[in-house]
Amino acid sequence: MLEKMEILHVEKVIEEFETMTKDAENVQRETLKKILEENGSAEYLQNLGLNGRTDPQSFKACVPVVTHQDLEPYIQRIVDGASSPVLTGKPITTISLSSGTTQGRPKFVPFNDELMETTLQIFRTSYAFRNREFPVKNGKALQFIYSSKQSRTKGGLFAGTATTNVFRNSQFKKAMKAMQSQCCSPDEVIFGPDFRQSLYCHLLCGLIFREEIQLVSSTFAHSIVHAFRTLEQVWEELCVDIREGILTSRITFPSVRSAMAKLLKPNPELADLIHRKISGLSNWYGLIPELFPNVKYIYGIMTGSMEHYLKKLRHYAGDVPLISADYGSSEGWIGANINPNVPTESTTYAVLPNIGYFEFIPLKENVEEQVHDRGDANILSMEPKPVSLTEVKIGEEYEVIVTSFAGLYRYRLGDVVKVMGFHNSTPELKFICRRNLMLTVNIDKNTEKDLQQAVEEAAKLIAEEKQEVIDFSSHVDMWTDPGHYVIFWEISGEVSDEVLKECCNCLDRSFVDAGYVSSRKVNAIGPLELRVLRRGTFQKVLDHYLGLGAAVSQFKTPRCVGPTNYKVLQILCDNVAKTYFSTAF
Repeated sequence: MLEKMEILHVEKVIEEFETMTKDAENVQRETLKKILEENGSAEYLQNLGLNGRTDPQSFKACVPVVTHQDLEPYIQRIVDGASSPVLTGKPITTISLSSGTTQGRPKFVPFNDELMETTLQIFRTSYAFRNREFPVKNGKALQFIYSSKQSRTKGGLFAGTATTNVFRNSQFKKAMKAMQSQCCSPDEVIFGPDFRQSLYCHLLCGLIFREEIQLVSSTFAHSIVHAFRTLEQVWEELCVDIREGILTSRITFPSVRSAMAKLLKPNPELADLIHRKISGLSNWYGLIPELFPNVKYIYGIMTGSMEHYLKKLRHYAGDVPLISADYGSSEGWIGANINPNVPTESTTYAVLPNIGYFEFIPLKENVEEQVHDRGDANILSMEPKPVSLTEVKIGEEYEVIVTSFAGLYRYRLGDVVKVMGFHNSTPELKFICRRNLMLTVNIDKNTEKDLQQAVEEAAKLIAEEKQEVIDFSSHVDMWTDPGHYVIFWEISGEVSDEVLKECCNCLDRSFVDAGYVSSRKVNAIGPLELRVLRRGTFQKVLDHYLGLGAAVSQFKTPRCVGPTNYKVLQILCDNVAKTYFSTAF
Protein backbone atom coordinates (compact mmCIF):
# COMPACT_ATOMS: atom_id res chain seq x y z
CA MET A 1 0.00 0.00 0.00
CA LEU A 2 1.28 3.46 -0.87
CA GLU A 3 2.18 5.66 2.08
CA LYS A 4 -0.32 8.51 2.37
CA MET A 5 1.51 11.79 1.84
CA GLU A 6 0.71 14.42 4.43
CA ILE A 7 0.48 17.87 2.82
CA LEU A 8 1.31 20.92 4.90
CA HIS A 9 -1.77 22.94 5.90
CA VAL A 10 -0.61 26.36 4.69
CA GLU A 11 -3.40 28.49 6.20
CA LYS A 12 -2.98 26.82 9.60
CA VAL A 13 0.76 27.60 9.62
CA ILE A 14 0.05 31.25 8.72
CA GLU A 15 -2.65 31.50 11.39
CA GLU A 16 -0.24 30.18 14.08
CA PHE A 17 2.42 32.64 12.94
CA GLU A 18 -0.04 35.57 13.08
CA THR A 19 -1.18 34.63 16.60
CA MET A 20 2.38 34.26 17.87
CA THR A 21 3.67 37.54 16.37
CA LYS A 22 0.77 39.52 17.83
CA ASP A 23 2.12 38.73 21.29
CA ALA A 24 5.86 38.63 20.61
CA GLU A 25 6.90 40.04 24.00
CA ASN A 26 5.12 37.34 26.01
CA VAL A 27 6.17 34.61 23.59
CA GLN A 28 9.81 35.74 24.05
CA ARG A 29 9.44 35.64 27.83
CA GLU A 30 7.96 32.12 27.66
CA THR A 31 10.64 30.98 25.20
CA LEU A 32 13.43 32.17 27.51
CA LYS A 33 11.73 30.44 30.45
CA LYS A 34 11.54 27.19 28.46
CA ILE A 35 15.21 27.40 27.39
CA LEU A 36 16.38 28.04 30.97
CA GLU A 37 14.15 25.35 32.49
CA GLU A 38 15.29 22.73 29.98
CA ASN A 39 18.95 23.61 30.48
CA GLY A 40 19.02 24.71 34.14
CA SER A 41 21.20 21.73 35.09
CA ALA A 42 23.94 22.77 32.63
CA GLU A 43 27.25 23.63 34.30
CA TYR A 44 27.55 26.92 32.37
CA LEU A 45 24.25 28.26 33.74
CA GLN A 46 24.79 26.77 37.22
CA ASN A 47 28.04 28.73 37.58
CA LEU A 48 26.33 32.04 36.75
CA GLY A 49 24.08 32.05 39.80
CA LEU A 50 20.64 32.10 38.19
CA ASN A 51 19.42 29.72 40.91
CA GLY A 52 16.39 28.62 38.92
CA ARG A 53 15.26 32.13 37.91
CA THR A 54 13.97 32.37 34.33
CA ASP A 55 12.83 35.98 33.95
CA PRO A 56 14.60 38.27 31.41
CA GLN A 57 15.83 40.72 34.09
CA SER A 58 17.64 38.04 36.15
CA PHE A 59 18.92 36.41 32.97
CA LYS A 60 20.49 39.65 31.73
CA ALA A 61 21.91 40.49 35.16
CA CYS A 62 23.61 37.09 35.61
CA VAL A 63 24.53 35.94 32.08
CA PRO A 64 27.22 37.87 30.16
CA VAL A 65 27.12 38.70 26.45
CA VAL A 66 29.68 36.38 24.82
CA THR A 67 31.46 35.60 21.55
CA HIS A 68 32.21 32.16 20.15
CA GLN A 69 35.71 32.48 21.56
CA ASP A 70 34.31 32.71 25.10
CA LEU A 71 32.32 29.49 24.67
CA GLU A 72 35.05 27.56 22.82
CA PRO A 73 36.46 25.81 25.94
CA TYR A 74 32.95 24.56 26.85
CA ILE A 75 32.18 23.42 23.30
CA GLN A 76 35.57 21.69 23.07
CA ARG A 77 34.75 19.66 26.20
CA ILE A 78 31.48 18.56 24.57
CA VAL A 79 33.36 17.65 21.37
CA ASP A 80 35.82 15.62 23.45
CA GLY A 81 32.96 13.65 25.03
CA ALA A 82 32.23 15.29 28.41
CA SER A 83 29.64 13.14 30.20
CA SER A 84 28.19 15.85 32.46
CA PRO A 85 25.80 18.56 31.16
CA VAL A 86 28.08 21.41 30.04
CA LEU A 87 25.94 23.83 28.03
CA THR A 88 22.63 21.95 27.77
CA GLY A 89 20.55 19.77 30.08
CA LYS A 90 20.29 16.92 27.58
CA PRO A 91 23.52 15.61 26.00
CA ILE A 92 24.59 17.08 22.65
CA THR A 93 25.07 14.25 20.14
CA THR A 94 25.89 16.25 17.01
CA ILE A 95 28.22 19.14 16.25
CA SER A 96 27.79 21.56 13.34
CA LEU A 97 30.79 23.01 11.54
CA SER A 98 30.39 26.56 10.26
CA SER A 99 31.52 27.22 6.67
CA GLY A 100 34.82 28.70 7.88
CA THR A 101 34.79 31.34 5.15
CA THR A 102 34.67 34.24 7.62
CA GLN A 103 37.61 33.39 9.87
CA GLY A 104 39.47 30.92 7.65
CA ARG A 105 38.64 27.89 9.82
CA PRO A 106 35.35 26.22 10.74
CA LYS A 107 33.80 26.79 14.18
CA PHE A 108 32.23 24.00 16.24
CA VAL A 109 28.58 24.73 17.14
CA PRO A 110 26.24 22.42 19.15
CA PHE A 111 23.33 20.91 17.16
CA ASN A 112 20.34 19.10 18.70
CA ASP A 113 16.74 18.00 18.02
CA GLU A 114 15.38 21.34 19.24
CA LEU A 115 17.54 23.20 16.68
CA MET A 116 16.29 20.82 13.96
CA GLU A 117 12.70 21.57 14.96
CA THR A 118 13.28 25.35 14.75
CA THR A 119 14.85 24.79 11.29
CA LEU A 120 11.72 23.00 10.10
CA GLN A 121 9.48 25.65 11.67
CA ILE A 122 11.29 28.36 9.68
CA PHE A 123 11.02 26.26 6.49
CA ARG A 124 7.30 25.64 7.03
CA THR A 125 6.56 29.30 7.81
CA SER A 126 8.26 30.77 4.75
CA TYR A 127 6.86 27.97 2.54
CA ALA A 128 3.33 28.79 3.70
CA PHE A 129 3.64 32.46 2.71
CA ARG A 130 5.49 31.55 -0.49
CA ASN A 131 2.95 28.93 -1.52
CA ARG A 132 0.13 31.38 -1.07
CA GLU A 133 1.69 33.53 -3.82
CA PHE A 134 3.36 30.85 -5.94
CA PRO A 135 1.54 27.53 -5.38
CA VAL A 136 3.44 24.34 -6.21
CA LYS A 137 1.50 21.12 -6.72
CA ASN A 138 2.87 17.57 -6.64
CA GLY A 139 5.91 18.46 -8.66
CA LYS A 140 9.60 18.07 -8.05
CA ALA A 141 12.31 20.52 -7.05
CA LEU A 142 15.67 20.82 -8.78
CA GLN A 143 17.68 21.30 -5.60
CA PHE A 144 21.42 21.82 -5.83
CA ILE A 145 22.06 20.43 -2.36
CA TYR A 146 25.17 18.56 -1.32
CA SER A 147 26.02 16.82 1.90
CA SER A 148 29.59 16.53 3.07
CA LYS A 149 30.58 13.51 5.12
CA GLN A 150 29.71 13.35 8.80
CA SER A 151 32.72 12.42 10.88
CA ARG A 152 33.12 11.41 14.53
CA THR A 153 34.78 13.66 17.10
CA LYS A 154 37.26 12.42 19.68
CA GLY A 155 34.31 12.07 22.08
CA GLY A 156 32.22 10.07 19.60
CA LEU A 157 29.83 12.85 18.51
CA PHE A 158 28.71 13.17 14.89
CA ALA A 159 30.24 16.26 13.26
CA GLY A 160 29.24 17.76 9.92
CA THR A 161 28.34 21.08 8.34
CA ALA A 162 25.04 22.57 9.51
CA THR A 163 23.45 21.81 6.12
CA THR A 164 24.69 18.20 6.27
CA ASN A 165 23.18 17.74 9.72
CA VAL A 166 19.86 19.04 8.40
CA PHE A 167 19.85 17.04 5.12
CA ARG A 168 20.77 13.80 6.92
CA ASN A 169 18.01 14.21 9.51
CA SER A 170 15.02 11.94 8.85
CA GLN A 171 12.64 14.85 9.56
CA PHE A 172 14.05 16.85 6.61
CA LYS A 173 12.75 14.45 3.95
CA LYS A 174 9.33 14.24 5.59
CA ALA A 175 9.11 18.05 5.70
CA MET A 176 10.10 18.37 2.02
CA LYS A 177 7.37 15.85 1.11
CA ALA A 178 4.81 17.80 3.12
CA MET A 179 5.88 20.99 1.32
CA GLN A 180 5.68 19.22 -2.07
CA SER A 181 9.31 20.24 -2.60
CA GLN A 182 11.00 16.86 -2.95
CA CYS A 183 14.39 16.87 -4.62
CA CYS A 184 14.31 15.27 -8.07
CA SER A 185 17.71 13.64 -7.42
CA PRO A 186 18.13 10.39 -5.49
CA ASP A 187 19.81 10.39 -2.05
CA GLU A 188 22.94 8.80 -3.52
CA VAL A 189 23.48 12.00 -5.54
CA ILE A 190 22.84 14.37 -2.60
CA PHE A 191 25.16 12.36 -0.34
CA GLY A 192 27.70 11.58 -3.07
CA PRO A 193 31.35 11.91 -2.05
CA ASP A 194 32.35 14.21 -4.95
CA PHE A 195 30.37 17.41 -5.41
CA ARG A 196 31.28 17.76 -9.13
CA GLN A 197 29.80 14.36 -9.85
CA SER A 198 26.75 15.19 -7.72
CA LEU A 199 26.30 18.51 -9.55
CA TYR A 200 26.42 16.79 -12.96
CA CYS A 201 23.80 14.25 -11.78
CA HIS A 202 21.57 16.99 -10.29
CA LEU A 203 21.55 18.66 -13.74
CA LEU A 204 20.84 15.35 -15.46
CA CYS A 205 17.96 14.53 -13.08
CA GLY A 206 16.52 18.01 -13.62
CA LEU A 207 16.53 17.51 -17.40
CA ILE A 208 15.01 14.00 -17.14
CA PHE A 209 12.13 15.42 -15.03
CA ARG A 210 12.08 18.82 -16.79
CA GLU A 211 8.27 18.98 -17.14
CA GLU A 212 7.75 18.21 -13.43
CA ILE A 213 10.25 20.74 -12.02
CA GLN A 214 8.29 23.41 -10.12
CA LEU A 215 11.14 25.21 -8.40
CA VAL A 216 14.93 25.51 -8.56
CA SER A 217 16.74 26.01 -5.28
CA SER A 218 19.93 25.77 -3.27
CA THR A 219 21.07 27.05 0.11
CA PHE A 220 22.84 30.04 -1.50
CA ALA A 221 22.45 31.90 -4.81
CA HIS A 222 26.13 31.19 -5.47
CA SER A 223 25.41 27.44 -5.81
CA ILE A 224 22.61 28.02 -8.34
CA VAL A 225 24.78 30.30 -10.51
CA HIS A 226 27.67 27.82 -10.21
CA ALA A 227 25.37 25.00 -11.36
CA PHE A 228 24.19 26.79 -14.49
CA ARG A 229 27.70 28.02 -15.35
CA THR A 230 28.62 24.32 -15.22
CA LEU A 231 25.64 23.49 -17.47
CA GLU A 232 27.09 25.88 -20.06
CA GLN A 233 30.19 23.66 -20.14
CA VAL A 234 28.61 20.18 -20.04
CA TRP A 235 25.20 20.47 -21.76
CA GLU A 236 26.23 18.54 -24.86
CA GLU A 237 27.55 15.69 -22.72
CA LEU A 238 24.25 15.67 -20.80
CA CYS A 239 22.39 15.41 -24.11
CA VAL A 240 24.51 12.40 -25.11
CA ASP A 241 23.70 10.66 -21.79
CA ILE A 242 19.96 11.26 -22.32
CA ARG A 243 20.08 10.20 -25.98
CA GLU A 244 21.90 6.92 -25.29
CA GLY A 245 20.56 6.21 -21.82
CA ILE A 246 24.11 5.61 -20.58
CA LEU A 247 25.79 7.71 -17.87
CA THR A 248 29.06 9.42 -18.75
CA SER A 249 32.26 7.78 -17.50
CA ARG A 250 33.03 10.97 -15.52
CA ILE A 251 30.69 9.58 -12.81
CA THR A 252 32.86 7.00 -11.08
CA PHE A 253 31.17 6.20 -7.76
CA PRO A 254 29.25 2.88 -7.99
CA SER A 255 26.39 3.97 -5.67
CA VAL A 256 25.77 7.12 -7.74
CA ARG A 257 26.02 5.22 -11.06
CA SER A 258 23.61 2.57 -9.80
CA ALA A 259 21.02 5.16 -8.62
CA MET A 260 21.24 7.11 -11.89
CA ALA A 261 20.92 3.93 -13.99
CA LYS A 262 17.41 3.47 -12.57
CA LEU A 263 16.38 6.90 -13.91
CA LEU A 264 18.27 7.02 -17.19
CA LYS A 265 16.67 5.40 -20.26
CA PRO A 266 17.45 6.16 -23.93
CA ASN A 267 15.38 9.20 -24.92
CA PRO A 268 16.55 10.72 -28.24
CA GLU A 269 13.43 12.95 -28.46
CA LEU A 270 14.23 14.62 -25.12
CA ALA A 271 17.90 14.98 -26.07
CA ASP A 272 16.92 16.67 -29.37
CA LEU A 273 14.47 18.97 -27.58
CA ILE A 274 17.09 20.09 -25.04
CA HIS A 275 19.67 20.57 -27.80
CA ARG A 276 17.19 22.69 -29.77
CA LYS A 277 16.17 24.76 -26.72
CA ILE A 278 19.76 25.55 -25.70
CA SER A 279 20.94 26.23 -29.27
CA GLY A 280 18.12 28.77 -29.63
CA LEU A 281 19.19 30.83 -26.60
CA SER A 282 20.89 34.18 -26.95
CA ASN A 283 23.89 34.29 -24.59
CA TRP A 284 22.11 31.86 -22.20
CA TYR A 285 19.39 34.40 -21.35
CA GLY A 286 16.27 32.70 -19.92
CA LEU A 287 18.00 29.32 -19.71
CA ILE A 288 16.02 28.16 -16.65
CA PRO A 289 12.44 28.65 -17.97
CA GLU A 290 13.50 27.34 -21.38
CA LEU A 291 14.66 24.06 -19.86
CA PHE A 292 12.05 23.86 -17.08
CA PRO A 293 8.79 25.28 -18.50
CA ASN A 294 6.73 24.79 -15.32
CA VAL A 295 9.14 26.35 -12.84
CA LYS A 296 7.33 28.78 -10.51
CA TYR A 297 10.31 30.44 -8.80
CA ILE A 298 14.00 30.21 -7.91
CA TYR A 299 14.80 30.00 -4.22
CA GLY A 300 17.92 30.40 -2.07
CA ILE A 301 19.63 32.93 0.21
CA MET A 302 20.16 35.95 -2.03
CA THR A 303 20.91 38.75 0.44
CA GLY A 304 24.20 39.91 1.98
CA SER A 305 27.26 38.58 0.18
CA MET A 306 24.97 36.71 -2.25
CA GLU A 307 23.70 39.93 -3.87
CA HIS A 308 26.69 39.91 -6.23
CA TYR A 309 25.29 36.82 -8.02
CA LEU A 310 21.80 38.25 -8.62
CA LYS A 311 22.58 39.85 -11.96
CA LYS A 312 23.80 36.55 -13.41
CA LEU A 313 20.96 34.64 -11.78
CA ARG A 314 18.39 37.03 -13.28
CA HIS A 315 20.02 36.49 -16.67
CA TYR A 316 19.50 32.73 -16.37
CA ALA A 317 16.04 33.14 -14.81
CA GLY A 318 14.50 35.44 -17.43
CA ASP A 319 11.07 36.31 -16.05
CA VAL A 320 10.99 33.61 -13.35
CA PRO A 321 10.71 35.24 -9.87
CA LEU A 322 13.71 35.08 -7.52
CA ILE A 323 12.80 34.60 -3.86
CA SER A 324 15.35 34.88 -1.06
CA ALA A 325 15.38 32.11 1.53
CA ASP A 326 15.34 32.61 5.28
CA TYR A 327 17.78 34.22 7.69
CA GLY A 328 19.92 32.04 9.90
CA SER A 329 23.41 30.72 10.51
CA SER A 330 25.15 27.58 11.73
CA GLU A 331 24.25 28.74 15.26
CA GLY A 332 20.52 28.80 14.54
CA TRP A 333 17.66 30.57 12.80
CA ILE A 334 16.31 34.08 13.28
CA GLY A 335 13.63 34.98 10.75
CA ALA A 336 11.52 33.88 7.80
CA ASN A 337 10.85 35.65 4.51
CA ILE A 338 7.09 36.20 4.67
CA ASN A 339 6.97 38.73 1.80
CA PRO A 340 8.02 36.64 -1.22
CA ASN A 341 6.66 39.23 -3.69
CA VAL A 342 9.14 42.01 -2.89
CA PRO A 343 12.28 42.52 -5.02
CA THR A 344 15.10 40.32 -3.75
CA GLU A 345 17.27 43.28 -2.72
CA SER A 346 14.45 44.50 -0.45
CA THR A 347 13.93 41.17 1.33
CA THR A 348 13.21 41.37 5.05
CA TYR A 349 12.96 38.60 7.63
CA ALA A 350 10.24 38.46 10.28
CA VAL A 351 11.68 37.13 13.54
CA LEU A 352 9.91 34.03 14.91
CA PRO A 353 9.63 34.84 18.64
CA ASN A 354 9.43 31.20 19.78
CA ILE A 355 12.59 29.76 18.19
CA GLY A 356 15.08 31.51 20.50
CA TYR A 357 15.47 34.53 22.76
CA PHE A 358 16.74 37.57 20.87
CA GLU A 359 18.47 40.78 21.92
CA PHE A 360 19.96 43.57 19.84
CA ILE A 361 22.95 45.86 20.46
CA PRO A 362 22.26 49.36 19.02
CA LEU A 363 25.12 50.36 16.73
CA LYS A 364 24.56 54.02 15.95
CA GLU A 365 25.80 55.46 19.25
CA ASN A 366 29.23 53.88 19.33
CA VAL A 367 30.58 53.54 15.80
CA GLU A 368 33.88 55.30 16.53
CA GLU A 369 34.68 53.14 19.56
CA GLN A 370 33.97 49.90 17.69
CA VAL A 371 36.40 50.68 14.92
CA HIS A 372 39.27 51.88 17.09
CA ASP A 373 39.09 49.17 19.71
CA ARG A 374 39.53 45.57 18.68
CA GLY A 375 39.27 43.93 22.14
CA ASP A 376 35.88 42.33 22.80
CA ALA A 377 35.92 43.30 26.49
CA ASN A 378 36.58 46.93 25.67
CA ILE A 379 33.90 46.95 22.99
CA LEU A 380 31.39 45.55 25.47
CA SER A 381 32.14 48.21 28.08
CA MET A 382 31.55 50.98 25.57
CA GLU A 383 28.47 49.60 23.88
CA PRO A 384 24.91 50.55 24.69
CA LYS A 385 22.91 47.91 26.56
CA PRO A 386 21.19 45.33 24.35
CA VAL A 387 17.46 45.88 23.83
CA SER A 388 14.79 43.19 23.57
CA LEU A 389 13.02 41.99 20.41
CA THR A 390 10.04 44.31 20.78
CA GLU A 391 12.12 47.36 21.86
CA VAL A 392 14.01 47.80 18.56
CA LYS A 393 13.28 50.95 16.54
CA ILE A 394 12.48 51.20 12.83
CA GLY A 395 15.39 52.53 10.76
CA GLU A 396 18.05 51.65 13.36
CA GLU A 397 20.90 49.16 12.93
CA TYR A 398 21.76 46.50 15.51
CA GLU A 399 24.03 43.56 16.13
CA VAL A 400 22.08 40.35 16.83
CA ILE A 401 22.44 38.42 20.12
CA VAL A 402 20.97 34.91 20.26
CA THR A 403 20.00 32.61 23.12
CA SER A 404 19.18 29.21 21.63
CA PHE A 405 17.83 25.80 22.64
CA ALA A 406 21.25 24.34 21.76
CA GLY A 407 23.38 25.85 24.52
CA LEU A 408 24.26 29.34 23.28
CA TYR A 409 23.38 32.06 25.80
CA ARG A 410 23.55 35.79 24.91
CA TYR A 411 25.75 34.84 21.96
CA ARG A 412 26.97 37.57 19.59
CA LEU A 413 26.12 36.39 16.11
CA GLY A 414 28.31 39.05 14.49
CA ASP A 415 25.55 40.09 12.04
CA VAL A 416 24.42 43.67 11.52
CA VAL A 417 20.73 44.08 10.71
CA LYS A 418 18.45 47.04 10.10
CA VAL A 419 14.87 47.16 11.39
CA MET A 420 12.67 47.92 8.37
CA GLY A 421 9.28 47.58 10.06
CA PHE A 422 7.13 45.29 12.18
CA HIS A 423 4.83 42.41 11.36
CA ASN A 424 2.31 42.64 14.18
CA SER A 425 4.70 43.06 17.15
CA THR A 426 7.75 41.22 15.77
CA PRO A 427 10.41 43.16 13.83
CA GLU A 428 11.19 42.65 10.15
CA LEU A 429 14.96 42.74 9.68
CA LYS A 430 17.13 43.45 6.68
CA PHE A 431 20.55 41.80 6.73
CA ILE A 432 23.24 44.47 6.26
CA CYS A 433 26.63 42.79 6.72
CA ARG A 434 28.93 40.79 8.98
CA ARG A 435 30.19 43.13 11.69
CA ASN A 436 33.76 41.82 11.77
CA LEU A 437 34.31 41.95 8.00
CA MET A 438 35.83 45.37 7.89
CA LEU A 439 38.38 46.95 5.57
CA THR A 440 40.37 49.34 7.71
CA VAL A 441 43.90 50.76 7.64
CA ASN A 442 43.55 53.55 10.21
CA ILE A 443 40.46 55.76 10.71
CA ASP A 444 38.67 54.34 7.66
CA LYS A 445 35.91 51.74 8.06
CA ASN A 446 34.40 50.02 5.05
CA THR A 447 32.04 47.09 5.46
CA GLU A 448 31.29 44.14 3.21
CA LYS A 449 28.32 46.17 1.90
CA ASP A 450 30.58 49.12 1.02
CA LEU A 451 32.91 46.75 -0.83
CA GLN A 452 30.02 45.21 -2.74
CA GLN A 453 28.70 48.61 -3.82
CA ALA A 454 32.17 49.69 -4.99
CA VAL A 455 32.55 46.49 -7.04
CA GLU A 456 29.09 46.92 -8.59
CA GLU A 457 29.91 50.49 -9.61
CA ALA A 458 33.25 49.57 -11.19
CA ALA A 459 31.83 46.44 -12.87
CA LYS A 460 29.56 48.66 -14.99
CA LEU A 461 32.67 49.67 -16.94
CA ILE A 462 33.45 46.13 -18.04
CA ALA A 463 29.75 45.39 -18.68
CA GLU A 464 30.05 47.85 -21.58
CA GLU A 465 32.58 45.39 -23.05
CA LYS A 466 30.13 42.48 -22.52
CA GLN A 467 32.22 41.07 -19.63
CA GLU A 468 31.34 40.48 -15.98
CA VAL A 469 32.98 40.08 -12.58
CA ILE A 470 32.53 36.36 -11.83
CA ASP A 471 33.60 36.78 -8.21
CA PHE A 472 35.63 39.07 -5.97
CA SER A 473 37.41 39.41 -2.64
CA SER A 474 39.60 41.91 -0.82
CA HIS A 475 42.54 42.25 1.55
CA VAL A 476 44.20 45.04 3.53
CA ASP A 477 47.91 45.05 2.70
CA MET A 478 49.78 46.45 5.71
CA TRP A 479 53.21 45.39 4.41
CA THR A 480 53.34 48.55 2.35
CA ASP A 481 53.81 51.96 3.93
CA PRO A 482 51.18 53.32 4.06
CA GLY A 483 48.82 50.32 4.02
CA HIS A 484 46.31 50.03 1.18
CA TYR A 485 43.25 48.10 -0.03
CA VAL A 486 43.71 45.21 -2.47
CA ILE A 487 40.68 44.11 -4.51
CA PHE A 488 40.77 40.73 -6.30
CA TRP A 489 38.61 40.26 -9.41
CA GLU A 490 37.99 37.22 -11.57
CA ILE A 491 36.58 38.37 -14.92
CA SER A 492 34.68 36.35 -17.54
CA GLY A 493 36.91 37.37 -20.49
CA GLU A 494 39.50 39.78 -21.87
CA VAL A 495 39.26 43.46 -20.95
CA SER A 496 41.69 46.15 -22.13
CA ASP A 497 44.29 47.63 -19.76
CA GLU A 498 42.78 51.06 -20.29
CA VAL A 499 39.35 49.95 -19.02
CA LEU A 500 40.83 48.02 -16.09
CA LYS A 501 42.87 51.08 -15.03
CA GLU A 502 39.62 53.06 -15.00
CA CYS A 503 37.95 50.24 -13.00
CA CYS A 504 40.74 50.53 -10.43
CA ASN A 505 40.20 54.30 -10.14
CA CYS A 506 36.44 53.78 -9.94
CA LEU A 507 36.83 51.28 -7.07
CA ASP A 508 39.02 53.75 -5.19
CA ARG A 509 36.53 56.61 -5.67
CA SER A 510 33.55 54.41 -4.74
CA PHE A 511 34.66 54.00 -1.11
CA VAL A 512 32.95 57.16 0.15
CA ASP A 513 33.57 56.67 3.87
CA ALA A 514 34.87 60.03 5.18
CA GLY A 515 37.81 58.43 7.00
CA TYR A 516 38.90 56.65 3.81
CA VAL A 517 38.58 59.69 1.52
CA SER A 518 40.43 62.04 3.88
CA SER A 519 43.19 59.45 4.46
CA ARG A 520 43.63 58.87 0.71
CA LYS A 521 43.87 62.62 0.07
CA VAL A 522 46.83 62.97 2.48
CA ASN A 523 48.32 59.60 1.48
CA ALA A 524 47.71 58.09 4.94
CA ILE A 525 46.24 55.19 2.94
CA GLY A 526 48.06 54.16 -0.23
CA PRO A 527 46.52 53.84 -3.73
CA LEU A 528 43.99 51.05 -4.07
CA GLU A 529 45.33 48.01 -5.93
CA LEU A 530 43.20 45.94 -8.34
CA ARG A 531 44.53 42.42 -8.95
CA VAL A 532 42.90 40.60 -11.86
CA LEU A 533 42.97 36.84 -11.32
CA ARG A 534 43.30 33.95 -13.75
CA ARG A 535 40.05 32.16 -14.66
CA GLY A 536 39.24 29.41 -12.22
CA THR A 537 40.91 31.01 -9.17
CA PHE A 538 37.73 31.13 -7.08
CA GLN A 539 37.12 27.50 -8.00
CA LYS A 540 40.50 26.79 -6.32
CA VAL A 541 39.32 28.71 -3.25
CA LEU A 542 36.15 26.58 -3.19
CA ASP A 543 38.25 23.41 -3.57
CA HIS A 544 40.38 24.51 -0.62
CA TYR A 545 37.31 24.80 1.63
CA LEU A 546 35.92 21.49 0.40
CA GLY A 547 39.27 19.96 1.34
CA LEU A 548 38.71 21.25 4.88
CA GLY A 549 35.38 19.42 5.02
CA ALA A 550 33.07 22.30 4.04
CA ALA A 551 29.92 21.56 2.00
CA VAL A 552 29.23 23.34 -1.28
CA SER A 553 25.72 24.08 0.04
CA GLN A 554 27.27 26.20 2.78
CA PHE A 555 30.07 27.88 0.81
CA LYS A 556 30.33 31.67 0.72
CA THR A 557 33.26 33.35 -1.05
CA PRO A 558 35.25 35.17 1.67
CA ARG A 559 34.81 38.86 0.85
CA CYS A 560 37.62 40.11 3.08
CA VAL A 561 40.64 37.83 3.51
CA GLY A 562 42.54 38.62 6.70
CA PRO A 563 46.15 37.66 7.53
CA THR A 564 45.02 34.61 9.54
CA ASN A 565 43.38 33.19 6.41
CA TYR A 566 46.81 32.87 4.79
CA LYS A 567 46.02 29.77 2.69
CA VAL A 568 43.23 31.54 0.79
CA LEU A 569 45.37 34.66 0.52
CA GLN A 570 48.14 32.53 -0.96
CA ILE A 571 45.75 31.02 -3.57
CA LEU A 572 44.62 34.52 -4.59
CA CYS A 573 48.15 35.97 -4.72
CA ASP A 574 49.52 32.98 -6.66
CA ASN A 575 46.92 33.43 -9.40
CA VAL A 576 47.25 37.14 -10.21
CA ALA A 577 47.37 37.79 -13.97
CA LYS A 578 47.45 41.62 -13.94
CA THR A 579 47.86 44.37 -11.34
CA TYR A 580 46.72 48.00 -11.44
CA PHE A 581 47.18 50.87 -8.95
CA SER A 582 44.70 53.71 -8.63
CA THR A 583 45.55 57.24 -9.70
CA ALA A 584 42.20 58.59 -8.46
CA PHE A 585 43.68 60.73 -5.66
